[in-house]
Amino acid sequence: MHKIFFIILFPFSLIYGLILSLRNKLYDWNIFKSTSFSTPIISVGNLSLGGTGKTPHIEYLINLLSPNLKIATLSRGYKRKTKGFFLSNENSTIEDIGDEPLQYRLKFKKLIVAVDEKRVNGIEEIKRIHPETEVILLDDAYQHRSLNPGINILITEFNKLYCNDYVIPSGKLREFKNGSKRADIIIVSKSPNALSSAERSHVIKKLNPETNQSVYFSFIKYGMIKAFTSKAKEIVCSKGDLLLLTGIAKPEPLVEKLTQEFNSIEHIKYSDHHSFTDLDIFNIKDRYQNIESNNKIIITTEKDIMRLSLPSIFKQIQDIPIFYIPIEICFHINDKKEFDKKILDYVATNSRN
Repeated sequence: MHKIFFIILFPFSLIYGLILSLRNKLYDWNIFKSTSFSTPIISVGNLSLGGTGKTPHIEYLINLLSPNLKIATLSRGYKRKTKGFFLSNENSTIEDIGDEPLQYRLKFKKLIVAVDEKRVNGIEEIKRIHPETEVILLDDAYQHRSLNPGINILITEFNKLYCNDYVIPSGKLREFKNGSKRADIIIVSKSPNALSSAERSHVIKKLNPETNQSVYFSFIKYGMIKAFTSKAKEIVCSKGDLLLLTGIAKPEPLVEKLTQEFNSIEHIKYSDHHSFTDLDIFNIKDRYQNIESNNKIIITTEKDIMRLSLPSIFKQIQDIPIFYIPIEICFHINDKKEFDKKILDYVATNSRN
């Protein structure tokens, strides 16, 4: 059945991909304008639709650069209710800036966090309001050809490489695979914690990078489970029975991890960036109460708690024990050293004296 759908949809993928290829060529030929900036600009994006791990990689860059530099992040602000440029402040909510920018804002107090659908305008506004900004990190801007970043980072999943996929709607790619040639750095995310040289060589061979492109491998490290609601703060998180809530693109690695740690798991899976409603909360409470155990908790993701933090939702969930599990990105030993150096050298070379 999948093969039949692929055959039916493939002509539409071809048409869509050709339109995007023409658009890219118009930028390559300088018929469409692409703006460059003197301030170091690092873009993090992908060819596929969501789930490759852009957010934790942005956080990795923030941790790498923020000790010595004034950093700003610029995102589209997916599903926010504001329009145009919006500079976050201590009172900003998910409705103002979206879930991922809010996560940056709450985790990194000194970080400048802004959103704008038009990245060039967003950069200009950041530089106007905060001229002290030394580096700007762009979240999900790989297809924004109107902007020419200093470093273009492309992320692809270890088990779902872009070279094995097709353009939407028959596949998950936003453009043809050869769009990868615009990248300066390719990061293979969600790789095994123990990566053999044979696995590494096999993936690099499949990606077939250009001579000017560097390929690095990263993996996910899960942090300690943390209490989110008042009820959760009253109890000890024990590994009994679990109700898992996810509103992310690809929860499978998290499900696999928690399956090994809990007696049983019930999973309520929402779509990526899901906006929680009163009915959702009613259903979550009902599913939780129906778990026949005296040792049960609820776990969700760090991104999901941003959307559960809306005042109208947050006050409804204080009587149930909701915890969350943070994640961070790690690079394999040699890759970490080389990746960090490449980023720091670029910033040092292009920063104002």
